[in-house]
Amino acid sequence: MGKVISNMAGNVWKILVQVGDNIEEGQDVIILESMKMEIYIASDRKGGVKEIRVQEGDFVNEGEVLLDLE
Repeated sequence: MGKVISNMAGNVWKILVQVGDNIEEGQDVIILESMKMEIYIASDRKGGVKEIRVQEGDFVNEGEVLLDLE
C-alpha cells in the first residue's frame, strides 16, 4: 500500500482521480493552488486509488497524505 503526499502547502484546486482508478507512476492526481500558481502532484508509484483523503477547496500542509493507494 502506498500514499501520495503533498510536497508543499496549498489549497486543493482539483482532484484528477476517483476511488477505484488505476494510476501509473508519474501520473498527476491532484492540482494544488498556492500563491496563484497551480502545482501538480504526481504519484510516485502505480496502483489503485483506495481512498481520497482531501476534498476540493481543502487546505493541506506539506507532508499531508492526499491519497491512499492499494
